[in-house]
Amino acid sequence: MSSLKRLRLPQVIEKTGWQRATIYKKIKEGEFIPPKKDGRISYWLEQDVDNWILTRA
Repeated sequence: MSSLKRLRLPQVIEKTGWQRATIYKKIKEGEFIPPKKDGRISYWLEQDVDNWILTRA
C-alpha cells in the first residue's frame, strides 16, 4: 500500500498559485476540492490536488 502525501494550506497555495482567501472562496463555490480533516488539521491529498490541476489545464 502506498503512502498518500498530505498537503497543508501553504503547499496548496504554492501548487495552485492562489491566495488563502481564493482557495476558500472556490471551495465555497464548489470550484475546488474541500480539505479533509484529521482532528483540527485540514489537509488535501497531493494526488487529489494534482488530478484537479490536470483536469483544469
